[in-house]
Amino acid sequence: MAGPKKHIALLEPYYGGSHKAFLTGLCKYVDIQFTLITLPARKWKMRMQVAAPWMAEQMLTLYKEGVTFDAILCSTFLDVAVLRSLLAQQDLQLPLAVYFHENQFAYPNRINDPAFFQFTNINWTTALSADRIFFNSKFNYDTFLSGIELFLKLSSDVDLLRTIQQIQNKSTVLYPGIDYSVIDQAASVHAQCSRPVIIWNHRWEHDKDPEAFFSALFMLKKQRIDFKLIVLGQHFQNQPEIFSVASEILKNEIIHFGYAEDRKKYAALLTRGDVVVSTAKHEFFGISVLEAVRAGCCPLVPDRLSYPELYPPEFRYDREHLQEALVRVLRKQGNPQRKEYHRLAAKFSWHKVAKNYKEHLLRLCSMMKI
Repeated sequence: MAGPKKHIALLEPYYGGSHKAFLTGLCKYVDIQFTLITLPARKWKMRMQVAAPWMAEQMLTLYKEGVTFDAILCSTFLDVAVLRSLLAQQDLQLPLAVYFHENQFAYPNRINDPAFFQFTNINWTTALSADRIFFNSKFNYDTFLSGIELFLKLSSDVDLLRTIQQIQNKSTVLYPGIDYSVIDQAASVHAQCSRPVIIWNHRWEHDKDPEAFFSALFMLKKQRIDFKLIVLGQHFQNQPEIFSVASEILKNEIIHFGYAEDRKKYAALLTRGDVVVSTAKHEFFGISVLEAVRAGCCPLVPDRLSYPELYPPEFRYDREHLQEALVRVLRKQGNPQRKEYHRLAAKFSWHKVAKNYKEHLLRLCSMMKI
């Protein structure tokens, strides 16, 4: 007879976006008892610096109320070294794993920030303090290790390079699960447009390189190549100027231009697409492209970052040849390929990865509490 489910505390100081979607899927699809302890997704630098004492207080309060846990899973916006020391002072010692959605060594920094090393150092000490480390891509894992090596070499009189091997020994790449349920429902009623539809569904920020994307579209229009356009993605008060320029130049091609607040509307718009394009200068995984691929879009992604792990060569392009790649892809689109693209995204479904997550998390729970 099976015993009670293991109970894991999910600590997330930045509960929004991909972090929130990941934890929502984890709780829904992985057969383990979870308790969420979260803070809203804002001021990430402050979260990395001050969330640990707050999270420790929440954990200790729950224990005083009789709630017990078998392990902790948290993100890198938590200073794990501080968290564990505060809990240990109260004799609360639990196995702990960290999920790296990103790492500060490889994160693009547009401003010369003198405090940059503060946050890379927290990532490093967090990894050292954890019992297990999960990365959302091999690209994330590789850039983290290479970043640590460069970081530690700055202190030539303190040799800590051995810590890289220590981190490697407890690290695993675990691709994030994606909940495709709303997209699958929308895809069942796909309506094809008379002209191929290009999708761009990324944050409206410079690290996604919207300038390269729209420049390619301007050239397509100049060459009188027919296409329609759907631009999605979250945007903020300060956004790259190219979006206002593009909304005017491409006004006759635009079907939709802006953030879709409703998940069903977002999914429905994805299913109208034929091609989804990424021009990202930086990407640790790339959920938005996979969502569009699941909806039936052909992916067109840079031949770098996390993308070579996720897509065969025929879907990747060299940075200098985006326009030519777009022309090639637009000319071959049609309904016969949509099922192929749908299958391409299938292995990242929560239904496919949940078992693997459960196995790793149960192993975490069984670790000695030290």
